[in-house]
Amino acid sequence: MFNHPGVGAVNAPSAFRAANNPLAFEFDRSANTHIRELLRHFGLRTSLIRFKVINALVVAGRDGHGIGVNGVHTFVESSSPELSFVSVREVLKRLGEEGLIVLGSDKTYRFSSEAMELLQQHTDPV
Repeated sequence: MFNHPGVGAVNAPSAFRAANNPLAFEFDRSANTHIRELLRHFGLRTSLIRFKVINALVVAGRDGHGIGVNGVHTFVESSSPELSFVSVREVLKRLGEEGLIVLGSDKTYRFSSEAMELLQQHTDPV
């Protein structure tokens, strides 16, 4: 598999290549500080898929809307096509179990009030 043309790190998305640039790495870390702290507050570890799912919720929340599992998957898939629908659904389920998000009666996800307060603390100018 690793020696097969078209498969392997050479043709992988540029995540590893971008990580070699120290400025790109620092930018990514600082841009996700609020998400890291949010996950830590709820006792969850950080992962790429959790960052992407939470980013989808942040973008939807800016417009005052919730977002369904299909919308979250579409958002995640646009930058990481290797992440499956099932994986996104499992992350949403876990975030809900921990109280970070809530599932509305319209089948859309939103941040819990506690999570919103934490996010607003990190986005409001001090």
